[in-house]
Amino acid sequence: MNALSLHKKIEENTGLLIFGILLVSSIGGLVQILPMLGHDAMDPATENTRVYSAVELTGRDIYIREGCSVCHSQQIRPLIAEIERYGPYSRAGEFVYDRPFLWGSKRTGPDLQRVGGKFSDDWHRVHLVDPRAVVETSIMPGYPWLAKRDAIQAGKASTKLRALRRLGHPYTDEEIATADASLEGLKEIDALIAYLQMLGTGLSEDISI
Repeated sequence: MNALSLHKKIEENTGLLIFGILLVSSIGGLVQILPMLGHDAMDPATENTRVYSAVELTGRDIYIREGCSVCHSQQIRPLIAEIERYGPYSRAGEFVYDRPFLWGSKRTGPDLQRVGGKFSDDWHRVHLVDPRAVVETSIMPGYPWLAKRDAIQAGKASTKLRALRRLGHPYTDEEIATADASLEGLKEIDALIAYLQMLGTGLSEDISI
């Protein structure tokens, strides 16, 4: 049977055609995936990347709950215009402890990947409550209720840390035991600010862009 007749037979037989498509797709997928499984860049975190503290993790949950990722991305592409505006492009190793990833593609507001340390805590506090008090042309809504709600009400931090440790995050017994206590006396806005101030700090300051 020559190649032409085999090709015709496969096209005329639905079962063979589906099998052929799945076979070729599987081979193509394996060729792309298998080499990456042993690639060093897929394993380690960047030099300064660490797990989120209980306060930062709570702030991240609040960030997700309030839909901040709908308007703000956390992924700087390796393009000159983005690097000049936001800073060094994002590396895979910065996100090893992110569950889920918050890369996003919608930028109604600026990318926040390098916002950590860019503004003071007080600036963030005012901005979150009344954005136009610090950025006159801002279209961001205010979140005044964050300054009234206790952070501990956002969820049991120790349970979250314990679950993440099962997934490979290196939390210690002490960190888990003190997680809930670290939220005592804090408002949700404090936790969210702690999270924002941590963003982008996993990349070494002297790394080349």
